[in-house]
Amino acid sequence: MDQAEQLRKLVRQNSNPPAGIARVITVTSGKGGVGKTSTSVNLAIELSRAGNRVIVMDADFGLANIEVMLGIRPQYNLADVMFGGKSIAGIITQGPENIGFISGGSGIHELARMTREQIMNLTARLQELDELADIIIIDTGAGIADSVLEFVAASAEVLLVVTPEPTSITDAYALLKTLNRKSEFSTEHTRIRMVANRVGSGSDGRELFEKLRVVASRFLSFELEYLGDIPQDDQVSRAIIRQKPVVISAPNSSAGRALKELAKLLEGTSSEPVAEKKGIAQLFSNLIKSAHKQK
Repeated sequence: MDQAEQLRKLVRQNSNPPAGIARVITVTSGKGGVGKTSTSVNLAIELSRAGNRVIVMDADFGLANIEVMLGIRPQYNLADVMFGGKSIAGIITQGPENIGFISGGSGIHELARMTREQIMNLTARLQELDELADIIIIDTGAGIADSVLEFVAASAEVLLVVTPEPTSITDAYALLKTLNRKSEFSTEHTRIRMVANRVGSGSDGRELFEKLRVVASRFLSFELEYLGDIPQDDQVSRAIIRQKPVVISAPNSSAGRALKELAKLLEGTSSEPVAEKKGIAQLFSNLIKSAHKQK
């Protein structure tokens, strides 16, 4: 048995569901600049206001968009848990409205080179995180990079943010097409819902969804769902400049009200595709297995 196979076996042995399992929502997009991070942060705040314990994890390790958007700089990141001996609670930074924030840092890049002891430690720590939160929102990078697709494929619940720009639509389809080719991805195990961002009206959002739904169904045999829309609103860009999320700086704006409604819709539904893919510990177990499979 080679080292990679030994590590995969270890992951299987240490990925039993913990007593408390958080709901994990992965937010992604086909291209950058469509409002993915803003959507993640504002939904997290609204879900926290509704009484949920919410943690946002920044998995876009190439950039620090959430840090900039919240105006905070975390002292530690996920790599400090994996290789530095930090506890999972020790790397959570307090954000606005009681949300927690975790920076992925370089940690996700390093999954494939983890030792046996590091895998055991990470799995145990992530089980603690499952018990610390009711909802974990993962903000991935944009596009079809392997790091993005692996996160989406490992997730039970995904929000795909799309704008009316032609490039956003074609790139979102490219993401779905590439994802559909990955052996570890299954439509039975993953629920993907689209959020139409920066639209002129609710009917525009629904029309945008139908465009993507039709091609995904016809060419990928893939059933996409619609969560809702966020209207074009100058208050969002002003909020980003102020480093204050729009649901805090302008809660009664059209975007602020829409995000509150989307959070209510999310809270009223759950992922339920398969129990074995729930929770942040299980998601990372899937990621580690995928990383070692490619070695």
